[in-house]
Amino acid sequence: MTERDVQAERIAKLIAPLRVPTGAKLRLAGQYDPGYTGGLHRHGGGTDELLQRGVALLTDYQARLAAQGTHGVLVVLQALDAAGKDGTIRHVMSGVNPQGVHVHSFKVPSTEELGHDFLWRYAQRLPGRGEIGIFNRSHYEEVLVVRVHPEHLDRQRLPVEARRGDLWRRRFRAINAWERHLTGNGFRIVKLFLNVSKEEQRKRLLQRIDRPDKNWKFSAADVAERGHWDAYQDAYADMLARTSTRWAPWYVIPADHKWFARIAAAAVIADTLIGINPRYPVVDRGAREELQRFKSVLDAEPSIGRHPGRAR
Repeated sequence: MTERDVQAERIAKLIAPLRVPTGAKLRLAGQYDPGYTGGLHRHGGGTDELLQRGVALLTDYQARLAAQGTHGVLVVLQALDAAGKDGTIRHVMSGVNPQGVHVHSFKVPSTEELGHDFLWRYAQRLPGRGEIGIFNRSHYEEVLVVRVHPEHLDRQRLPVEARRGDLWRRRFRAINAWERHLTGNGFRIVKLFLNVSKEEQRKRLLQRIDRPDKNWKFSAADVAERGHWDAYQDAYADMLARTSTRWAPWYVIPADHKWFARIAAAAVIADTLIGINPRYPVVDRGAREELQRFKSVLDAEPSIGRHPGRAR
C-alpha cells in the first residue's frame, strides 16, 4: 500500500462518523456532538501539520482537476451564524490556485432572482469543468431560512397552487433531482453543515462585541436569529434527513473547535477529489515528437546571459 493509499484510508476513517445516512431520521441534539474531535487533541497532537497535509493534498488534486477538465466540484457550506464558514474557506482552500476556485456568498435575493424559480440564481453560479465552486450559504437557504421565516415566501410571488400542500417536501425532491442531474453530468457535490452549539455561538458573538478587530462582524440580526434556535435545529434536522442522498450526502462537521472543523472539512473535500482521481492528460506519440521538435528549436537558440545588474 502506497503512502497516498494510507492517507486516503485515514481520511475515509476520519469522516465516516460525520456522514448522514441516507433516509435517516435524526435530531441534531444528542446525535451529532458539536464538540466532537475524533480523538484528536489541539495541543501536542500535530493537528496543524494534519491540516497542512490536507491542504497540500487539496492543492495537488485541484491542479489535476483543472488539467483534466472533465469534472467539477461544488462545495456547499451551511451553518448558523458564527459557526466559522468564512474561516473554514480561508484555511482549507489556502493553497489552491485561486483561478480554479470560485466562492459565492448568497445574500438577500434581488428582484431579478425573485422573478425565477427558487433554484435559478444558484444555477447561475455553478462551477465549470475543472473548477471548484464554493457556495457560502446555498440553495438550502430555501428550505431553512425561508421555512423558519415563511414571510419570505411572499417576496417569491408564488402562485396560490404552488403554496398548497407540503411545499417543503416538494422542494426537497426538486433539490435532490437537481443534484442528481449535476452528479450525472460529472459534477460532484460536497455538502458540509458546520454544527455549532448554542453556547459556543454565544461566546463567539460576545467576542465580536468585545474585540475591536471583530466589531465589523457583529450584526444585531445574528442575536435576533438566536430566538429561533429550536426552529432552526428542527429545520436543519429535517433537511439533512431528506436530502442526504447516495449521490450527494451531507456531512455534519463539529464546529465548536475551529481547528477540527477545518481538518474535517478539508478531509471531506479531499475524499471527494480522491474519488474522482483526476489525472494530468497524457499526450500521444505524435504530440511527444512535436514537443521534441520544439525543444530542439529552443535548445538551438544562443543562451542569453544574466543581466549584469541582476542578483545571482
